[in-house]
Amino acid sequence: MENQTNKKGTLVAIITMMFLFAMISFVTNMAAPFGTIWKQHYEWAGMMGNMMNFAAYLFMGIPAGMMITKHGYKKTALVALALGFIGIAIQYGSSRMDGNEISTYVVYLLGAFVCGFCVCILNTVVNPMLNLLGGGGNRGNQLIQTGASLNSLAATLTPMVAGSMIGEITKGTSLKAVTPLLLIALVIFAASFVIVWFTQLTEPETEKSDVIGGIKGALGYRQLVLGIIAIFFYVGVEVGIPGQLLFYLSEPIAEGGVLGSAAIAGLIAGIYWLLMLVGRFVSAFISGKVSSRTQLTVTSALAIVLLLVAIFMSETSKMSLTIPNIAESTWIEAEVPTKVLFIILCGICTSVMWGVIFNLATEGLGKYTATASGLFMTMVVGGGVMPLIQNLMATKIGDINSYWLIVGMLAYMLFYALIGSHPSKKA
Repeated sequence: MENQTNKKGTLVAIITMMFLFAMISFVTNMAAPFGTIWKQHYEWAGMMGNMMNFAAYLFMGIPAGMMITKHGYKKTALVALALGFIGIAIQYGSSRMDGNEISTYVVYLLGAFVCGFCVCILNTVVNPMLNLLGGGGNRGNQLIQTGASLNSLAATLTPMVAGSMIGEITKGTSLKAVTPLLLIALVIFAASFVIVWFTQLTEPETEKSDVIGGIKGALGYRQLVLGIIAIFFYVGVEVGIPGQLLFYLSEPIAEGGVLGSAAIAGLIAGIYWLLMLVGRFVSAFISGKVSSRTQLTVTSALAIVLLLVAIFMSETSKMSLTIPNIAESTWIEAEVPTKVLFIILCGICTSVMWGVIFNLATEGLGKYTATASGLFMTMVVGGGVMPLIQNLMATKIGDINSYWLIVGMLAYMLFYALIGSHPSKKA
């Protein structure tokens, strides 16, 4: 009887963590479509919302791990959801302000920063708990990939819905266009808080150790140190690929853009996240048999090949894409450069990378797992830093040539898969 109760508690914990996994993506993926609005008013502003969202990881990564150690996973998740509600409320307030003045933008960035604290803490809770609930190893990775499938579903829908609300980009477009989405987000966060509050979670044990000792102990593992760098680059890759594609496609045609529509650009970028959903769904079934190292080796190498093809392919080569318009329940046909297909296909590759890097980096860390997760979350700031650098590169060398930065980061991840991820402690 006690065994059945434990199994039920474990199942409830797994389902709750997977739901929170979807929340992470919902919040994070609002930044890029919102950025297409601000880019028309301030050229440098396109990725700043995304940057503020991820900058919070730098400040909250380690404290989030400490919160888990001291207060447990459930209380930490509740704090995260409360912060998410506050952050969305601030962004909603900015959408109600008049015009596109810099003061409105500052308030929006503040909201994005607060939301960053929310998703950082949620990430710190979700990943180690799913890994530990699965017993680590391939089974732990399998649970992470299953949760990541829901994460990708939310990531697919968010830019599509936001883009359909924004529509054609003009100098007069403001955040007022996405006010309904922000209201929906407020309701979701409030409901999530209530759900987690009343959910009985069977939590894995955490080691009550001093902060400095925990960090020092965790960093004694080489696979974690190199894995932290890999996760910094990975999040930059995951966000940068569709983020820059969104700008490439939504740039006004009069200024040399390809489509000039945030709605269609959002739908196409959504395909990238949809492919991530497919990849994670498949990985959830094969991760019990195929090692994390093999998955990372194959996907990083394939992504490099796809991007090299996209970079060198001529702009004159065109293709038609038929994509769903969720807002109007219709289908849209858009003619885009063929290279766009190779860029969005990278979603299949990036889909499994987060889970396998986390799994490889934390394997065998035992009591240092929570601390390691906090260190991981700190370096997720790469999802703000690297796309911002890529976006600034794009203003100088063009959107497509900026993908050379992505190729370089993928090359490091290939190195990590082949060499850097083998477990060994530093001397």
